[in-house]
Amino acid sequence: MAEYYDALEARSADERAASLAETLPAHVAHAKANTSYFGRSLAAVDPQAVTTRAALADLPILRKSDLIDLQKAEPPFGGLNATPVSELARVLISPGPIFEPEGHADDYYRFARALFAAGFRKGDLVINTFAYHLTPGGWIGQAAAGALGCPVIPGGVGNTEQQIDAIAALGPSGYFGTPAFLKTLLERGAELGKDVSSLKHALVSGGALPPSLRAEIEGLSVRCNQAYATADCGLIAYEAGSREGMVCDEHAIVEIVRPGTGDPVPDGEVGEIVVTVLNPHYPLVRFATGDMSAVLAGPSDCGRTNLRIKGWMGRADQTTKVKGMFVHPSQVAQIAARHPEIGRARLTVTGEKGVDTMTLMVETVGGDESLASAVAETLQSVTKMRGGVEMVAPGSLPNDGKVIDDQRSYE
Repeated sequence: MAEYYDALEARSADERAASLAETLPAHVAHAKANTSYFGRSLAAVDPQAVTTRAALADLPILRKSDLIDLQKAEPPFGGLNATPVSELARVLISPGPIFEPEGHADDYYRFARALFAAGFRKGDLVINTFAYHLTPGGWIGQAAAGALGCPVIPGGVGNTEQQIDAIAALGPSGYFGTPAFLKTLLERGAELGKDVSSLKHALVSGGALPPSLRAEIEGLSVRCNQAYATADCGLIAYEAGSREGMVCDEHAIVEIVRPGTGDPVPDGEVGEIVVTVLNPHYPLVRFATGDMSAVLAGPSDCGRTNLRIKGWMGRADQTTKVKGMFVHPSQVAQIAARHPEIGRARLTVTGEKGVDTMTLMVETVGGDESLASAVAETLQSVTKMRGGVEMVAPGSLPNDGKVIDDQRSYE
């Protein structure tokens, strides 16, 4: 019989829709009323009308790439926090720098759910190798383990041999940290003749876990699950069951949108991950992470019924410089929007030794020279540069989420 962290994970589609219709309007109203940023951006929005995913998709996007400028203009959090600094538990720092508020809440980043799916249970001793200094990682693992009732060895970053000694002496069964450091601990422990065989399950994040690395770790008798998260959003999705894709967290509403826009793409198509986080302290609405993924069909084989995504599939910010000028994914979206005959569009940039060439490839049915000419004029109008237009059949462009494909060689 399947085990779940809580009953939310196995809800029916009707139960999920009913919950969304109740929680989403309240969340939008809270963000609008209690943050200066959303007070402005959602000024014309009636929160009580935002009861479905379709209604949510009509709201404006907030891009992670804008946070640095927003925080400089309205320190420390860009007007996005609903809880004042004086009432927070911690203020943490991510690269950028981007300042992150942490409110007073059990398992603030909601990682206990992912730990449970990875096999952690009450009483398991866990070694947490994420940093506790300035950044959120260490505190994420600490809080999640505490919520499950797991004691923690606060290993932090580095000190490899000291951490190996701790594992050999104390026998933790669980690991929380990056996949690369887990491999280092296991292999270095074997080299030193230290017994690290107590480690049986791991939840990794913050680094790539290609199949080859997972196979090496699991070849050393540690089952290795991964989670996808950001410091802003907390847990977004996590592996469960046979680990085919990732199940979305119960308190994160995940959308996949076309890069450069806020428009949801069809299931299966690669796009940018956008998250609405049901967090009263930092109530993000349609937060564009800059990461790419795609929706997987059907529920997880473990019985968890929430939306599944493929996991991290690269970065959505494909901004590039052509002939000394920046070209943004949003500009490609603007061009396509002006010509309803166009489906997907992809700008290819080629050239050597500083001689750049742009070609806009557009999916269309029955396009002719007049359409190509019109699109070329729009391309020049939007980007202020000339470029070619190539019309291709619908479905011809790769399903990789790329809107700008920079093929130039810089070697």
